[in-house]
Amino acid sequence: MAYEWHLPLESRWIRLSTLTFLAVVVGGLCLLIPPFFLQGTIEPLASLRPYTALELEGRDLYIREGCNTCHSQQVRPFKTETDRYGPFSLAGEGIYDRPFLWGSRRTGPDLARVGGKYPDSWHWLHFKSPRDIEPRTNMPDFLFLTEAPLDLSLTSTRMEVLRRLGHPYSDAEIEGARADAEEAAAEIARSIRADGIALSELEARSEAIAMIAYLQSLGHAVRQNAVAAAGAR
Repeated sequence: MAYEWHLPLESRWIRLSTLTFLAVVVGGLCLLIPPFFLQGTIEPLASLRPYTALELEGRDLYIREGCNTCHSQQVRPFKTETDRYGPFSLAGEGIYDRPFLWGSRRTGPDLARVGGKYPDSWHWLHFKSPRDIEPRTNMPDFLFLTEAPLDLSLTSTRMEVLRRLGHPYSDAEIEGARADAEEAAAEIARSIRADGIALSELEARSEAIAMIAYLQSLGHAVRQNAVAAAGAR
């Protein structure tokens, strides 16, 4: 019968295994090869810039702590999403994300547009005790981030590697990465202290400060792009 055509194949396990392997290889190549031909075809948003030294360190810490496993950074093009999070995600805003953090899993709110939504002090308190901000949250405390000194010894190296991958960092930005990061961290610390929160010198130079810098950078390019488009009309 017609439905039994596969029985001879299934009875020969070597042939079946070989054909299955070939099918997986062909399918994998069909998924992997096309993206290589898309390199350079997606233009960054006009207002997009690569991450600063401190933001870059904060992003690495964000990935290290697995924050992206609960917080996606991809606003879908649905009204329920855009009403809550803002403009939907664009390919041109992820040019400088290596690795990109788009994803479908969302235990906590999406963070693609969180930059500027809350003051620096809000993020500081949220790291120390999330339930003081939102009693219903299941986010763990990240108090240790406020007490862990930020290591800037490899920042210049990271920026140098990213420049080889196409990020437009200048020689001056790479050479002055440590000084720029320390200056940006001091600015965030001043902002937190201005809101009445006392910070020790260790806390003012902690990993939490770098994480805040990264979170506050998210979404600015899209908002600036939208404002520029509205002004051009």
